[in-house]
Amino acid sequence: MLPRSRTLPPRMNHGTIEERQDIRHYMQVEIQPKAQSETEAINPLSNYSKCFDDDGRLKRTGTFWTATSHIITAVIGSGVLSLAWAIAQLGWVAGPIVMLLFAIVILYTSGLLSECYRTGDPVTGPRSYTYMDAVKATLGGRKVKVCGAIQYMNLFGTAIGYTIAASVSMMAIKRSNCFHKSGGKDPCHMSSNGYMITFGITEIIFSQIPDFDQVWWLSIVAAIMSFTYSIVGLSLGIAEVAENGSFKGSLTGISIGTITKAGQVTATQKLWRSLQALGAIAFAYSYSIILLEIQDTVKSPPAEYKTMKKATSLSMSVTTVFYLLCGCMGYAAFGDNSPGNLLTGFGFYDPYWLLDIANLAIVIHLVGAYQVYCQPLYAFVEKWSAQKWSKSDFVTAEYDIPLPFFGVYQLNFFRVVWRTVFVVVTTLIAMLLPFFNDVVGLLGAFGFWPLTVYFPIEMYVSQKKIKRWSSRWIALQILSVTCLSVSIAAAVGSVAGVLLDLKTYKPFKTSY
Repeated sequence: MLPRSRTLPPRMNHGTIEERQDIRHYMQVEIQPKAQSETEAINPLSNYSKCFDDDGRLKRTGTFWTATSHIITAVIGSGVLSLAWAIAQLGWVAGPIVMLLFAIVILYTSGLLSECYRTGDPVTGPRSYTYMDAVKATLGGRKVKVCGAIQYMNLFGTAIGYTIAASVSMMAIKRSNCFHKSGGKDPCHMSSNGYMITFGITEIIFSQIPDFDQVWWLSIVAAIMSFTYSIVGLSLGIAEVAENGSFKGSLTGISIGTITKAGQVTATQKLWRSLQALGAIAFAYSYSIILLEIQDTVKSPPAEYKTMKKATSLSMSVTTVFYLLCGCMGYAAFGDNSPGNLLTGFGFYDPYWLLDIANLAIVIHLVGAYQVYCQPLYAFVEKWSAQKWSKSDFVTAEYDIPLPFFGVYQLNFFRVVWRTVFVVVTTLIAMLLPFFNDVVGLLGAFGFWPLTVYFPIEMYVSQKKIKRWSSRWIALQILSVTCLSVSIAAAVGSVAGVLLDLKTYKPFKTSY
């Protein structure tokens, strides 16, 4: 095999420069013919080809409906599985109210963020293709680095959470079959380590797909799977309630004195669990980090932000109704014993085959979701490394390897080593801290305020030039501080949950 080049693909290495060259090229091609009218001479946009947008890229073709479907697909994920547990901590009154409040806040801040897609003017300003691009164009300075650090730490933590969730679902398949064979007499205890290692090996293989645009098919499969297991969970919850003939649970949530795996619930533990529930709900709703990427697919006119606001309104409404149904029906079915992962409660080992289908759908979804979330982090590290060690063949050289039925694979040794190490590290951390609810709550708390509230508000204030201490500015700052308090409280609750679980935990030896 021969080295293909001494640098990574130009798209990754010099994206900005080449993009501008493309724009200039398209402009040169289109402005060669003389203007046919005075209007065309005055308005340079009329000289653009019908195939390209004002930034020289291919025409966006996304619509209100495609944007809505993208958002719903992005939001509805593994976070839905912890909603029954979250409502169980808060109760019939506070649980649904908190969920609605999160939906309203995220709907509002998403609207602010959508107006920052174009810098300066929301209709004609330069586009920001990603969240980081918008922060850089609008705020700049240290805030770009802070945003990047939070974003990539969140992606790293998500990879750990997905590894834990996948192993729990794989064990659920094994345990449901075991329950079925023994008629519920065998407790069917087992370790999660082997399943985490299996998931990690699978991700090492899929992580060798070089670019984000080459995993689109994996994303589609993952989206279908997310709807599959969510609908199964909802259906099983409804069936359990119908069988019992009544709703379980209470107005104030889990009762003090209830026996759980971590022991008896005390008044202090109830407080921590309630705070942790806030993080779980925040995690289920979080999608702001990819909102601008979705908006970048929308065509204009009308202005992209107008289409995006309508799409966000409909998708948040649909998602909230779906979340309320899943969370409330799960709580109604299990009450205080609502499991951290709805499909692993084993209250449904009678239709074990349906439980198996749902958990298999979770595993398939998480295989794809892991890649969708990690590819931006992979690309960032590889781009930075190529710039720092541009003369190293190990880092920059690529080799064409023909693969039967798949064409040519571009092998880069640094990519293989770095991505493998990343997956191994996330798998090891997941094996050390296999606490699904604690990790989900911590991720939700860590990413909610900065990515969903703070940066969208700050960018909007800068974009609209809202005067400091004006009534609008004060209202936005109050919202930001309130959400910061919620994030801190959720983080404290999640950390307390981890410490509580560690009391009965033995590294690499915990069984379920």
